[in-house]
Amino acid sequence: MEEPQRRIRAAHSESTITVYQAYSPEIGLPTLHDGRFPAAWKRDRMTWIKPSFLWMMYRCGWGTKAGQETVLAVEITRDGFEWALRHACLSSYARGVHADRSAWQRQLERAPTRVQWDPERDLRLQPLPYRALQLGLSGEAVRRYADEWTVAIRDVTPLAHEIQALVSSGDLDSAAGLLPQERPYPVGDELLAHLRG
Repeated sequence: MEEPQRRIRAAHSESTITVYQAYSPEIGLPTLHDGRFPAAWKRDRMTWIKPSFLWMMYRCGWGTKAGQETVLAVEITRDGFEWALRHACLSSYARGVHADRSAWQRQLERAPTRVQWDPERDLRLQPLPYRALQLGLSGEAVRRYADEWTVAIRDVTPLAHEIQALVSSGDLDSAAGLLPQERPYPVGDELLAHLRG
């Protein structure tokens, strides 16, 4: 069956969904130690969460890019994630979704979250023909994410390095076997309709 162009795929349970972020050790290690984001983590700026492990690996270079050496799996409530989707605006103008560019700009300025669809990645971090969700959080959404939605935070940096080593050695089957089990996230078409663009 052909993969839809835009669909949320994620590791999720009945009550939570896992998203990924990568930080410098100065932020990532205290976050892991305390199980919450530290005071040094800026709550007044936009933060992007990614349900796709491989898209995160593409973005952080398997946890090797400067300032992204600590890769976190952040388990958040599905209620919080769906609040973020309901209050989101597309990060770029889409004809047919927005009345015009100025209407989109006004919505973007007011929205506490924004949705961006980027090419999903394979194990070699090459683009696939369908898209992965990135969700940008700002203002109220950042505070809710840090203080209300977060259930657990895990260090997946060693996993990233292990999978990268297997990919580098050409053992794609073993690498694939270690990937988080991401499956379609059951969110209604009505909720996603204005976010597909």
